[in-house]
Amino acid sequence: MSILEQMYTGSHEQLLICSEPSVGLKALIAVHDTTLGPACGGCRIWPHKTEQDAITDVLRLSEAMTYKSAAADLSLGGGKALIIADPRTDKSEGLMRALGVFIESLGGKYITTEDVGCTPRDIEYVARETKYAVGLPTSMGGSGETSIMTGLGVYLGMKACAKSKWGSDSLAGKRVALQGFGHVSERLAPHLIKEGAQLIVCDLYEDATEKAKEMGAQIVEPKDIYDVDCDIFAPNALGGILNSTTIPRLKCDIIAGGANNQLLTKDDAITITKKNILYGPDYIINAGGIINASCEIGSAYSESRAKAKTERIYETTLNVIEMAKREDITTAEAAERLAKNRIASVKAIRRFR
Repeated sequence: MSILEQMYTGSHEQLLICSEPSVGLKALIAVHDTTLGPACGGCRIWPHKTEQDAITDVLRLSEAMTYKSAAADLSLGGGKALIIADPRTDKSEGLMRALGVFIESLGGKYITTEDVGCTPRDIEYVARETKYAVGLPTSMGGSGETSIMTGLGVYLGMKACAKSKWGSDSLAGKRVALQGFGHVSERLAPHLIKEGAQLIVCDLYEDATEKAKEMGAQIVEPKDIYDVDCDIFAPNALGGILNSTTIPRLKCDIIAGGANNQLLTKDDAITITKKNILYGPDYIINAGGIINASCEIGSAYSESRAKAKTERIYETTLNVIEMAKREDITTAEAAERLAKNRIASVKAIRRFR
């Protein structure tokens, strides 16, 4: 499928290809839908093997951001930036500032923040070239690290799934398998430990697993995480990991994690349901980050306001699960309907302007 066909199929508005050889910038900015407001989404830094992989990723991620913001009742559309680079070795001030130049050229149609491979310090560099960046360090009056609220939201989403699946939202004694121990897992883990959950962790990097060990987690190899006996499986790394190869291996009652685009295809949601596993739709329960960043747009940031809005994820997750049961559809489809219905209702009233 060509790039334009991909965009047309996904109803994307815009895809910007960014290049600045002097600092090694190869990047993409995708704007999916701006019905509800300017497109907002994180800047991901990842060394995709091919340009096509990168394009597919940024288009999928930007679409998910549209639905995430819509379902979270935010006045934002969906967008995403992707720098094709290794975040551990390739980042520089020049690289991030060059991206900021391209973001500024869009005139506010896209607002960036942090994502995988990107930190508040990186966003600080971006913000030196554009006013359309949020998630700035708290020392600069910004909302700081988005993973703090993302971790809280995932935790609350897990509890809502537990309430629906087991009749109680207590996670005491539950075995939670965390696939990936990056920023989100680091922020999620203390909530789980405080409640008495047992953690099983994998990560590609030794320094990450060392942090998990210090918290008392059991460590397994990344290839073995799908086979562990657990109550909740939490994808907290990259997307597409729930697929025809991995789903049959899962031994859990609930899937609820912070990664974006966890399902490789829509049919994978059906397979999960047939296994009697409850799936907490990713962009419903991982919306804490964008909620936090949104509280920095248009007014002074308030942590208490961001936390109160993030806590609504519990109720939203329960509503999505109930809709799925009522309409005999998957939770993934219910989440999409919730988001699309809100977007459609706003488009409808635009006729009167």
